[in-house]
Amino acid sequence: MTRRHFQFNSILLFAALLFFSAMQDKPVGADSGAATITYRRVFKGSTPEFIEIRITQPGPATFDIRQLDEDADPSPFEVGGPVRQKIIELTADLKNFAIADLEIEKKIANLGQKTFRYERDGEVHEATFNYTLNASANQLMQIFEGLARQQGDLIQLQRSAKYDRLGVNDALRQFESDMDHRLLPEPERLLPVLDQIAADSHYVEIARARARALAERIRASHEP
Repeated sequence: MTRRHFQFNSILLFAALLFFSAMQDKPVGADSGAATITYRRVFKGSTPEFIEIRITQPGPATFDIRQLDEDADPSPFEVGGPVRQKIIELTADLKNFAIADLEIEKKIANLGQKTFRYERDGEVHEATFNYTLNASANQLMQIFEGLARQQGDLIQLQRSAKYDRLGVNDALRQFESDMDHRLLPEPERLLPVLDQIAADSHYVEIARARARALAERIRASHEP
């Protein structure tokens, strides 16, 4: 082997070692090209006062729903492909939030500070508003607020089912009302807990019947 060939092979080996080292250091599931879209709403005096939902496309989604005096506690949750895709499309319509202020010029009552945030490969844009007339921004806000309400309904139903069996029917009624008003992007996420309640004789029959009817309604809405 000539000296030139030895040097060339050494360079290739060194480059391969660097690449392998970098891959070893890369977190599992990391995707440098993934965009993360965050919605945050802060409204002191409301319930809840703080909502933050983060969605990475593709990747995990987390929610943090609480009062402001409570500790941050983001938790993972599932968001289906069609909802994720709609969020991505609306974010693109809003130029990944690299746009002029969404706030209307007219001063109105405080409705809570909403913030959209886009992050990808070091690119970061934010848009904050109290009230906007932008159709895409309002639609995106409604999706995120719907996801937050959906998680709130799920958490309340799970807690009632575990700790307050007599309160299960009230939790079901709240979920039913949200469904009636078409506020929930993916009500099918609650099917497991609905089926659990419907099948458990420890709950009062009115709650079991309501859970069964809601589950049937959800499944029927997804039939071709």
